[in-house]
Amino acid sequence: MTAIFDPFQDRLSRDIRNRLSTAFIKAVSAMSPQPFRQAVYHSLAEVSENRYRAYVEERRRRYEMAMTRIVKGPTDVLWRAAVLWDLHLFFEAHELLEQAWMQAAGEDKLVLQAMIRAAGVYIKLEYGYEETARKMAGKALPVLNAHRAALAHFFDPEPLLLALANPTLPPPILLT
Repeated sequence: MTAIFDPFQDRLSRDIRNRLSTAFIKAVSAMSPQPFRQAVYHSLAEVSENRYRAYVEERRRRYEMAMTRIVKGPTDVLWRAAVLWDLHLFFEAHELLEQAWMQAAGEDKLVLQAMIRAAGVYIKLEYGYEETARKMAGKALPVLNAHRAALAHFFDPEPLLLALANPTLPPPILLT
């Protein structure tokens, strides 16, 4: 068992991350924080180790901020994913985009897939998987570059494209 919260190496970390993110996506769909608040409550009741509790508490803090912004903003999935991105909720952005990707077709599907990969870059980097992150960035970058006009409806794509071209750079803020 690892000494840090690591969903790639520790089953309980993965279960907690997945439970919270699933509940958060339900909360966004319902436009109510109740699903994720309930998941946070149950997660905290089940764990005593600090690494798990700290992760759950930090997620709760970010989820509250995200919901405040999302309920007041546009309903478009790219905008909502950008809100999550800016709060470094990359896994949740990935999950939100993936739901839309499953229903999409054509160019929209390509853009969503590339944004899923872009979020994946920072999910992997957070846990030290630099080579995998570089490969994901290499797949996302040409698609996002070709569809920068679509992204520009929601945020300036240039900082994202620059960061993906240099994945060791910090993730850019998408919404200003």
